[in-house]
Amino acid sequence: MATLDAAPPVLGARERIATRIAFFIGGFAISAWAPLIPFAKRKLALDDGQLGLMLLCLGVGSVLMMPLAGGLAARFGCRRMILAAGAMICLCMPALMLAPSIPVLALVLAVFGASMGVLDVVMNVQAVIVERDSGRAMMSGFHGMYSVGGIAGAGGVAGALTLGASPLLAIGGMAIVAALLLAASRRGLLVEGGDGDHPAFVLPRGRVLLIGAVCFAMFLSEGAVLDWSAVFLTSMRNADPATAGFGYVAFAVTMTIGRLTGDRIVQALGAFRVVVCGALVAASGFALAIFVPSPLAGLAGFALVGAGAANVVPVMFSAAGRQRGMPTHLAVAAVTTMGYAGVLLGPAALGFIAKGTSLAAALGLLVVLLVAVSLVARVATRD
Repeated sequence: MATLDAAPPVLGARERIATRIAFFIGGFAISAWAPLIPFAKRKLALDDGQLGLMLLCLGVGSVLMMPLAGGLAARFGCRRMILAAGAMICLCMPALMLAPSIPVLALVLAVFGASMGVLDVVMNVQAVIVERDSGRAMMSGFHGMYSVGGIAGAGGVAGALTLGASPLLAIGGMAIVAALLLAASRRGLLVEGGDGDHPAFVLPRGRVLLIGAVCFAMFLSEGAVLDWSAVFLTSMRNADPATAGFGYVAFAVTMTIGRLTGDRIVQALGAFRVVVCGALVAASGFALAIFVPSPLAGLAGFALVGAGAANVVPVMFSAAGRQRGMPTHLAVAAVTTMGYAGVLLGPAALGFIAKGTSLAAALGLLVVLLVAVSLVARVATRD
């Protein structure tokens, strides 16, 4: 089997399109589930605590599989693993609404999360190979398609429900769309995925550990905006609850635009400048929201966070592909796992900090963390 570091010499438009489709499916599938959470809650009469435990099953499934996914890609190749994970995701989507009991829903969510975890890692492994072969920055565009998929998935389900479709019909239709896209991408998915002689999993070390820590900080910032921006705007800026959700919308829009245009930015400025500038812009966004007592300033601040954070994570995945301290497929798995831990664990930790101090103080810690990211950018991005 070909090694990751000796990728096929010619990868063309078919491989690039397949990689974009894989990222789109990832964002599409997970966001299609989000609008249906209240329906599942009502169907199984879940209280808030039970719902929290159900959602934790999804995160645990992802975190358990992510460290192993790089080894699976090395052994079976990107094509087999993306197709297998994608097929399981498509099967799980309608099963989420068909689950007749709490234990069954927990099991389906765990399998759904595990499949998403495998897809997240392996599509990034493929993206590293395709970008490396192209000789130019492409990672931001790939990650941008994940954001586009997120908008399409949530919007598609919400639109179907508005038109009178049942929750099962809505997510079933999304599953069919995802399956058709998966089938269309098959020929462009790479047969190779790494060197099968390496162990299935090793602990991150050296520069990979630093790259993973940067991703943890950036995903933590993203998770903080997702989980806390509306609470911050309503409780500390007296915003109308009906409009407080626009804090995350502003963040998501600027992040999506930033990623879709990010490859040209990275090509023009270089990885180091993109990380430094991006981290500082994101830090200034949180600072604006914290120190200027206005709902509009909060919205502008969260928009700045999205713009600044947009291309830092894609640059870090590219850096994981260039480093030589660990096999690339294992490095990508480690970085993905550490980053996802930031989304899963970070917002909860911020909640505990906010309870002991204030939400503004908790978000202020993110300013410090993002400044620290800018300080380690040189080491994290070096070739």
